[in-house]
Amino acid sequence: MAGDEVASELSSFLESGIYRFPSQNAIFMDPVRVLNDSYTRFKISPSAYYSRFCDSSLKEEGRDAVRVSSGSSARRKKRKRRIHELNQREISAEKRHQATRPFLLRAHEEFLVANDLLSFLCNLKRDGCGSVGNKDSSPVGKDTGPSFVDLGCTWQAPLYEMSLYCCADDNHIDDKGTQLVQCGEGMVVQAFNNLFVNESSDDKVAEFLSHWYIIPRKSCFHMSDLGHIHELIPVQSADGFNLIVIDPPWENGSAHQKSVYPTLPNRYFLSLPVKQLTHTRGALVALWVTNREKLWVFVEKELFPAWGITNATLLYWLKGTDSEHQPAYKPLPGNQVLISIPGHHSRKPPLGKMLSDYIPGPKPARCIELFARELTAGWTSWGNEILHFQESRYFMNKFINTTLKECC
Repeated sequence: MAGDEVASELSSFLESGIYRFPSQNAIFMDPVRVLNDSYTRFKISPSAYYSRFCDSSLKEEGRDAVRVSSGSSARRKKRKRRIHELNQREISAEKRHQATRPFLLRAHEEFLVANDLLSFLCNLKRDGCGSVGNKDSSPVGKDTGPSFVDLGCTWQAPLYEMSLYCCADDNHIDDKGTQLVQCGEGMVVQAFNNLFVNESSDDKVAEFLSHWYIIPRKSCFHMSDLGHIHELIPVQSADGFNLIVIDPPWENGSAHQKSVYPTLPNRYFLSLPVKQLTHTRGALVALWVTNREKLWVFVEKELFPAWGITNATLLYWLKGTDSEHQPAYKPLPGNQVLISIPGHHSRKPPLGKMLSDYIPGPKPARCIELFARELTAGWTSWGNEILHFQESRYFMNKFINTTLKECC
């Protein structure tokens, strides 16, 4: 890539958060930049989002652990690995891995020679990781927020409420924080099993059990379990969604052992109303899956047929439609590799901007995320812990002088 092209791509990346490598085989994404497009007054804290990347103390502990482990293993006798014959599932998994390996290696090689991008990552570690998150915005400081999953399962769930606040329009306090005033009518809403819509073009702030949550502009969410997901099905398919992002809590021994989030048996996902949520002119379905052969077989043989997926790429991002006529859309290329710094466990990078050119149907696209754990401007989100990453401690701004008056 020539010098001018490199500068142009980096400039585009700093604006959009997406960097496209010359071969078009790989994309690097900075989720923080992409997600910040959803907010008018608040910014996501890089140090909070990239906590695993930024926490140098954990890395130091990790190096110590490696040294201790290597020292103790030296005293143990090496065990010989048993050679066993692969079964059919293991053979299929090996073939899939070997087919994917060239694309991953090519993307990794492009990443390593993108000096402009690597310089940005060094600056992110030095500056972004050193930024102070929103430590003073919540009365509880660094404490984690309430467990929405647990609260939503109790008999008191319909009684829980959230108080909504607007951001005061006062330019004199930008350097000190964001002043909040209680919104007018409807300033208290039901927290669970209720469709909440922020129709305004400005961020709102919700208070729930002494914790603060940021609600982006033009966003909509429904916090409930699987028993209430059918409440999101539109009356007419013309009002359906043409981008559906799904991040199921697959059966996962690692997540279960770490108690990171509750998982569900895979067969539960067969009942997701993907067909009913799809727009008349079709939808692009982006499904996150883990790298387990048993899961791949389940997805290809059972889940896709149940959802009406008729055309799948070799990616984790899939497109499908249930309409009689093939819609006009730009085909999603296969064998693409998305590179990004990981956030918290199971927190996925936002896909909407990257997939925008491939969404069938009318524009602007109607987008929904199932099993969401954060909100996006202009999207509908559903799940039983939607506000998990909306808590104020993941943002950089502070709240000050909260008053109990109605906004104009």
